[in-house]
Amino acid sequence: MNKGEELYSGKAKTVYRTEDPDALIVVFRDSLTAFDGEKKAEVSKKGYYNAQISKKLFELLEENGIKTHYREMVTDNEMLVDNIKIILVEVIVRNIAAGSITKKYPIEVGQPLEPPVIVMDYKDDSRHDPMLNEDIAAALGLATKEELAGIKKTALEINGILKSYLDGKGLLLPDFKLEFGRRGDEIILGDEISCDTCRFWDKETGNSLDKDVFRFDKGDLVAAYMEVARRIVPEIFE
Repeated sequence: MNKGEELYSGKAKTVYRTEDPDALIVVFRDSLTAFDGEKKAEVSKKGYYNAQISKKLFELLEENGIKTHYREMVTDNEMLVDNIKIILVEVIVRNIAAGSITKKYPIEVGQPLEPPVIVMDYKDDSRHDPMLNEDIAAALGLATKEELAGIKKTALEINGILKSYLDGKGLLLPDFKLEFGRRGDEIILGDEISCDTCRFWDKETGNSLDKDVFRFDKGDLVAAYMEVARRIVPEIFE
């Protein structure tokens, strides 16, 4: 499958058409942004590690009955995916309090959230991704309440699969962002699952191994992403 014209270029990935109208190629770039694009950087091999981590976790989810847009890798940082119509709703699953929830509400960093908290945001950087509820999402025509209920159910299933898997790799999953899209009549998982979209904490030390290293200048970002890759896709280091 060959890259055709560029369809879309976001903060960290570029999407290309292919000769198959139902398939796209997603290129994971070394670009990095935070705080609605106010902080930017280029970090060598960051795109490679995110692509390989996403591949492994998409395959894990598929093996456990979760439908995703993933098809196969074209190169080390290029992923062939289904051409889905993304629903402009970011679904954030929170297991441990961190980030914005601790700034907006009287919740302490590190507080376990049981059951997990699901937050939905409107995917629009120009509006700083405001929080949604089912009524607003329906009013905007993004998805019906029934569809959103199904998305939330799937998000919780994904959470259970990922938490169990990552626990065996010595990683905690405080929170992560998911995006879904339409493939015909189905709603399936899209985007990526990586150090850019998840918070990964070392189970023993509590150290961040994700984009927070970049956001808050916590150390060597490449070393953090590489460490997650070593635990999730050790075969790429052989």
